[in-house]
Amino acid sequence: MEQKEKLKVAGIAMGSDFKVQTVGGAEKTTKTFENMETVEAIVNDWNAMSTKAAYLTIEQYGPPNEATQSRLIWYNNGPWKRSIVYRDEIPHDFPQPHTDVIENLINYQVPPEKLSELAKFDGSIIVEKTRGEVSSRCDIEAANFTALNVMNDIVTGKLNSEEAREVLCEVMSAYMMNRPAPYAEKLQFDVSNEEKYDTDVVMITDEMVEQAREKINDMVEPNHNQNTDYH
Repeated sequence: MEQKEKLKVAGIAMGSDFKVQTVGGAEKTTKTFENMETVEAIVNDWNAMSTKAAYLTIEQYGPPNEATQSRLIWYNNGPWKRSIVYRDEIPHDFPQPHTDVIENLINYQVPPEKLSELAKFDGSIIVEKTRGEVSSRCDIEAANFTALNVMNDIVTGKLNSEEAREVLCEVMSAYMMNRPAPYAEKLQFDVSNEEKYDTDVVMITDEMVEQAREKINDMVEPNHNQNTDYH
């Protein structure tokens, strides 16, 4: 990319940042629903677990808002900001062998000092710090409810990662045996419907941008002079 184009892109990026932080509109959701014939044609070519997750989610929330060959997406379905069922399966052996095919997302801000504990708890807990989101990806929605409830217990200091793994195993065992398992049935904490982005801080100042521009000019100028000598 040429320097002029780089600066142009940077200008557009800064303008977009200013716009969404002042007037909103950073995220848009699809409000229409996909035709079920289209959805069925897509998921019927998927593997068994992905197909099962798709139809369970359709049964619970209706047709998806978006459908591609690799995923179905629902927006604002039930307690979720977004739900995604994937064609492609990710193998995962905790707490028992399964494949991760459904992801459920919520607005949630995780303090940086808790990220390590969450990573040790469950690798399928996904924290998007800038976006202010947390999701869980597993084989069934109940497992995602459980993982996110336990995640909240870690963030609020009720559990460490080792204790959290034990709790998740206990809850999922109870759920599978049809015993009471509130953590697997719904979120046990309040979730905001309002996006709260962690935009971080500006570190590249106007002075630094100007210095970078001068360095680029210094690099380009010798080449320009060299090319001129050949004429």
